[in-house]
Amino acid sequence: MGRKIAIVEDEEAIRENYATAFRRQGYDVRTYVDRPGALEAFEERLPDLAIVDVGLGDEAEGGFELCRQLRGISASLPIIFLTARDSDLDTISGLRLGADDYLSKTVSLPHLLARVAALLRRVEALKSPPDAAQVLERGHLELDLDRMSSAWRGTPVPLTVTEFWIVHALVRFPGHVKTRDQLMQEANVVVDDSTITSHIKRVRRKFQAIDPEFDCIDTVYAMGYRWTCAA
Repeated sequence: MGRKIAIVEDEEAIRENYATAFRRQGYDVRTYVDRPGALEAFEERLPDLAIVDVGLGDEAEGGFELCRQLRGISASLPIIFLTARDSDLDTISGLRLGADDYLSKTVSLPHLLARVAALLRRVEALKSPPDAAQVLERGHLELDLDRMSSAWRGTPVPLTVTEFWIVHALVRFPGHVKTRDQLMQEANVVVDDSTITSHIKRVRRKFQAIDPEFDCIDTVYAMGYRWTCAA
């Protein structure tokens, strides 16, 4: 069987449409109609990627709660919100909870399939042999590409897949400005500028939760971002 995809969606027609599309691509698909049912299954065995609607049945924000619970189980499981609620506030809320992406249900199936494939490729790319020099160090920062883990001053930083690759793109060349387009390219996502900004804000907060003095990601007005802590 192919990679395991979980779809948590309370509208049957939409749920089955997505499931059929992914099965045609060779994925092993499991579908769930509500948060409790999905969570029970996830506690037994995690999928390789989860696609979650925000509103689930009687729970207007059941998807947000499920995302929070999933992040308590796994910091690296790729999670995509796919919802009719596409306000900036909802998008930011989803990303703050640890989702890797937030897409409107108006997105085309080919585009959704491409986004899922990109997330799974990034996860697979991090499973390199341990002798492949996969650890990148920049001062107090350590990125282990083999385990997709990060640490600051020896303390683990729970980055999502997308956040991990954004940080990796920045720290590879300290002091070099990375535009939002370049960050999207290197993180293998296609999102708007505000979503990249939200990812950067979340990354900063995660480092500052460990070290309140953290100030290594500089915003360069009208250009992008750069990592300023080289040593």
